[in-house]
Amino acid sequence: MALFSRKTAQPQVDMSRLPRHVAIIMDGNGRWAKKRGLPRKAGHAAGAETFRTIATFAKELGLEYLTVYAFSTENWKRPEDEVSSIMGLLERYLKEAIETMAKDKVKMAFFGDLSPLSPKLKELCHQTEEISKGYDGCQVNICFNYGGRAEIIRAASEFARLCQEGLAKPEDLTEDRLGDLLYSAGVPDPDLVIRPSGEVRISNFLLWQSAYSEFYFTDVLWPDFTKEELLRALADYQNRSRRFGGV
Repeated sequence: MALFSRKTAQPQVDMSRLPRHVAIIMDGNGRWAKKRGLPRKAGHAAGAETFRTIATFAKELGLEYLTVYAFSTENWKRPEDEVSSIMGLLERYLKEAIETMAKDKVKMAFFGDLSPLSPKLKELCHQTEEISKGYDGCQVNICFNYGGRAEIIRAASEFARLCQEGLAKPEDLTEDRLGDLLYSAGVPDPDLVIRPSGEVRISNFLLWQSAYSEFYFTDVLWPDFTKEELLRALADYQNRSRRFGGV
């Protein structure tokens, strides 16, 4: 099977066999803007609108979980004005989401270390998660200031602390026990990980959780990622045989 998607006129998706959990690395905003002679922050704004569209569509399709990579631990290295623009987009999105959550009933959760965020932004994140607790249906997980390695180290450190305090023993450590200490505790591992933009790597995204995920790569830049592109990825996923190490 090719690493990159091949476009077909009409993606054929069996809605009775949808994956429970789809994860997306939202990549290509900067290149999208550069191709158009626009500042990078314009690409992030366009990407935010794509996220809104795809998150709503995921709910309409009946996906149980959608996890998106919005801001990595490495993204702090970007120019200050670009980082500030991303923070502003998140703040605006959360304010709008809070206003519409009662109607849309999309659950939201955050994976990552939110401590470096401004008090106002942290409060908005907390508020959306609290409101979400009363809803069923599609859960959108936003990975913000997230890194897969940092997540695993955090979980291992927490288990070490439990051992130090006599609340656990080293031999108690299992995959399930460590999984319960990750940001994604209680969320099934992603069945499908999608990476737009033509890059063929996972960039420190859900390293533990994606051990047996299917991967789908496409040249389409994230701001140009449409509902049809998601359907194309789902159709490709449904044509694969998942054996989880078996025969």
